[in-house]
Amino acid sequence: MNQLLALLGSAVVMGLGATLTFDLWALFLKHAFRMTPSNLCLVGRWLGYMPDGIFRHTNIAATPAKRAECAVGWTAHYLIGVTFALAFVAVVGQPWLRQPTPIPALLFGIITVLAPFFVMQPLMGLGWAASKTAQPTPARMRSLMNHAAFGVGLYLFALAVNGWSFFRA
Repeated sequence: MNQLLALLGSAVVMGLGATLTFDLWALFLKHAFRMTPSNLCLVGRWLGYMPDGIFRHTNIAATPAKRAECAVGWTAHYLIGVTFALAFVAVVGQPWLRQPTPIPALLFGIITVLAPFFVMQPLMGLGWAASKTAQPTPARMRSLMNHAAFGVGLYLFALAVNGWSFFRA
């Protein structure tokens, strides 16, 4: 198999798996600690207004709903996870994929929290790092834990694709 195709395939599987890990961890937090998960429908709403030229909102929750916003939000969530995994694979390269270690993946997962803290949340009217939410500290902790889980998922799914001959270059 073409080496580039193997790398891309690995990154896609890792991104989907890491995002699933993120979501399973969020479910665990919801049931074990009553931590409200992120509302991905609001991400879909935010994205749904972009074709209209509206990128910034005062309060996305108070903005009128858009058609199919939940489907758009969930799809975007997984596409963002794949995009992050592609970026991670581009940074660490094939040597790491051949012998994955947890620390680079975990650190990268934690770094990805910068996207919601400094791009998505401010543009959705939630403030920098959820500063305008009713409970900023729990929101920040939830985001940080979820993104750390994403990093763990990158590592676990790198181990999985490393074991599948289909993805070996």
